[in-house]
Amino acid sequence: MNDLLAIFFGMALVNNFILAKFLGLCPFFGVSKKLSNAISMGMAVILVMIAASLISWVIYYFVLQPYDIVFMHIVIFILVVASLVQIIEMTIRRTNITLYNALGIYLPLITTNCAVLGIVLINVQQEYSIIESLVASIGAGVGFTLVLAIMSGIREQLDLADAPKCFKGIPIAMITAMILSLVFLAFGGIV
Repeated sequence: MNDLLAIFFGMALVNNFILAKFLGLCPFFGVSKKLSNAISMGMAVILVMIAASLISWVIYYFVLQPYDIVFMHIVIFILVVASLVQIIEMTIRRTNITLYNALGIYLPLITTNCAVLGIVLINVQQEYSIIESLVASIGAGVGFTLVLAIMSGIREQLDLADAPKCFKGIPIAMITAMILSLVFLAFGGIV
């Protein structure tokens, strides 16, 4: 149980995909302008991470390893992620058109979101069991969502702030992300 908690908090805070590994920066800067969109994107990423981790684990250990075609794992994992995102995109379009329009181009970007592929590859590299893979993917997704939510709250306030014109928009977002990254790196302790 302690190992699972360590994996969860390690993925969510210490090894946060956005602020420690710098994966998933495109949706991070694109969707973090509004809290509701950030939470929605985070939930979609969590769902894709969980499904991709479980499906990829099964494929890796029951197809790729037994047939000695492990060298194909990256291609197969990309296909799994792309297929899952397409299914989720079609589901959101049919069930919540407002959310679909709000997420816009960033929903298909989950397909190329290196954070989703990253969790699948980390699970295989660390040789996690299926339960550990599930916990790691939930932790990574929660960390991704947490950072999106924090950043969107900060960016909503920054839009109201009286900042110099040269810092408006992405420049102040980059500076804020850097400071936020330093805060999250503190969760790993000083070495």
